[in-house]
Amino acid sequence: MLILATALCMAPAHAEDGYELWLRYHPLAAEQATIYRSHATQLIIGSATPTQTVTREELQRGLGGMLGRAPPLSDAVTSDGAIVVGTPASSPLIARLRLDTKSLGNEGYLIRSIVVNGRAATVIVGNNDIGVLYGAFHFLRLLQTNHPVDHLDLHDSPRVKVRVLDHWDNLDGSVERGYAGASIWDWFKLPDWPAPRYTDYARTNASIGINGVVLNNANANSQILTPTYLEKVAALANVFRPYGIRVYLSARFSAPIELGGLKTADPFDPQVQRWWRTKADEIYKLIPDFGGFLVKANSEGQPGPRDYGRTHADGANMLADVLAPRGGIVMWRTFVYSQANPDDRAKQAYDEFKPLDGHFRANVLLQVKNGPIDFQPREPFSPLFGAMPKTSLMMEFQITKEYLGFATHLVYLGPLYEEVLSADTMAHGKGSTVAKVIDGSLDNHALTGVAGDANVGSDQNWCGSDFNQANWYVLGRMAWNPTQSSRLIAEDWVRMTFTNDQAFVKPVVDMMMGSREAAVDYMTPLGLHHQMGPGHHYGPAPWDASESEADWRPVYYNRADSDGIGFDRSSTGSDAVAQYAPPIAAQFNDVKQTPEELLLWFHHVPWDYRMRSGQTLWYELVAHYTHGVDDVQQMRETWRHLNGYIDPERYQQAAAFLAIQEKEAQWWRDACIAYFQSLSQRPLPPGFSPPQHSLKYYESLSFRYVPGFSSW
Repeated sequence: MLILATALCMAPAHAEDGYELWLRYHPLAAEQATIYRSHATQLIIGSATPTQTVTREELQRGLGGMLGRAPPLSDAVTSDGAIVVGTPASSPLIARLRLDTKSLGNEGYLIRSIVVNGRAATVIVGNNDIGVLYGAFHFLRLLQTNHPVDHLDLHDSPRVKVRVLDHWDNLDGSVERGYAGASIWDWFKLPDWPAPRYTDYARTNASIGINGVVLNNANANSQILTPTYLEKVAALANVFRPYGIRVYLSARFSAPIELGGLKTADPFDPQVQRWWRTKADEIYKLIPDFGGFLVKANSEGQPGPRDYGRTHADGANMLADVLAPRGGIVMWRTFVYSQANPDDRAKQAYDEFKPLDGHFRANVLLQVKNGPIDFQPREPFSPLFGAMPKTSLMMEFQITKEYLGFATHLVYLGPLYEEVLSADTMAHGKGSTVAKVIDGSLDNHALTGVAGDANVGSDQNWCGSDFNQANWYVLGRMAWNPTQSSRLIAEDWVRMTFTNDQAFVKPVVDMMMGSREAAVDYMTPLGLHHQMGPGHHYGPAPWDASESEADWRPVYYNRADSDGIGFDRSSTGSDAVAQYAPPIAAQFNDVKQTPEELLLWFHHVPWDYRMRSGQTLWYELVAHYTHGVDDVQQMRETWRHLNGYIDPERYQQAAAFLAIQEKEAQWWRDACIAYFQSLSQRPLPPGFSPPQHSLKYYESLSFRYVPGFSSW
């Protein structure tokens, strides 16, 4: 009875659906709330601007929810525990404090415990209103995570300028690679009905420092640039503006033909240039702070400048010149590959863009995926990072888990992001990390950026599962500062989303931190990649050769045969290793020096090759697949012991999804082992169970209506 009573006390009394995300301002424990109330006796903040208004509303909402009451609004500090919020320009009180805010820039803030008129107070100060808003969210996070607030001296500012979510949302309401329902943009009801959900979306992004949103799919429909849709876009921009969020649009390169009636989209054609200038004038008249364009060109059949014998720089610069007078930018994706069966798809982005280094305008960001293929569970960092010192590069991470189990697999992406950002390109010697390329410090670039391909949809919990919310959260936090610890970010997220009870926090954070490696093991261990089902990317299909293009086929990447497995990218193969800086190239070129987690990415290795463990490659392959399943089983067991610490609704959904993940991890393991064993002709190593079904069974499976798969 005591155990039951304890569990009932720990669990919230009301049902939860995940809608609040990490902005879950539920009452704190009584003792903690009492402590915090003594530091929140008054709230001194203006509301002369829309951003000041939403900052005040957020503080009142957060403090009121967590402390049981919001502190009264006041014009002067009259008691200990006042919270003073604003800028030196907006608050005479803050101006009199003469705080040093020079280092904060336009979006930074400081939070400090000081004495005002003989009274203890907390100030949240920025140079601009948006910095103050970010500071307010940070202060609320301190309370949500039970952080002491009596001796604060915090200051922070973003290390990356452009921090955007790229939505792969289509105008018909579908979402390419979306696993959380339909698009949140209800284009049919806009501009007349800006749903309250849009405001909550903006609040959520601002809480993690996101300052831009690309509203539509990179596989763009030119209709988004028509007057009808631009009015709808303007309505969203109006909602987002108080939260410091600018809207961007994916622009179809052939729009002058499709909308303007021109016969060409050649970037050198004066009529084409004139059409884009007129279109930009139209956009900025409706949206004065429009951010600019995202462009996918000459990739997967999309039109682009190469259709006219021009380079990517020619196309990007034409649009950049149009946007530059208004402060707009072009984010030009480097995800390009021909449809002509190349010797190695991994080389194509480098081959096309490296020769163009230094040829792009100052307001162009090249948007580079984290790896050279396509958001795989594990890839080496893209060789473009560090190879284009005269060009601003921005990172593109995928938040939506296209290759990592969709909505139902618990895979925390923070370790993946951290692994890539901390990788050393050796471009200027040791310490030339990808993070330093991205934040501009390595080559002194002022224009910097990080993009995350969004996992947001119309599901009530936004992301298809509660744990998927953590990937949205960590993307924002690491875009703000690419050197942050993904573990510490995970701990903040767990505390804000679920509970501060350490008996829950520690095992859940441990589970999250190991989840990505588990997925790599049961999906694509030891450097295997792109082994997913054709088109929809659901489930294993290492045998598949059905796609029309060679580099869409899993067999293209695993190269498995009777002799061995893996893609030879060494100097005796495709020589993709040569695209890296010499010290990295030498490491990847040597099968003995290549990290074993990337072994089959760079080398075709015999089945009986001896690994560092002393076991054969075949043994280690089977062991990794099996360990991945075992790790998911352990995740389920960990979660089973946490029943009662959080609300039953979210607990039960996570439990059900972990069961799905274990079932599908077993499927991955068994199908891949069955296929590779058919080629290796090796017996299973002792102690490992055989696949549950025959290879023929796994090959017979088909899936017609997989979520998130849409054509363009």
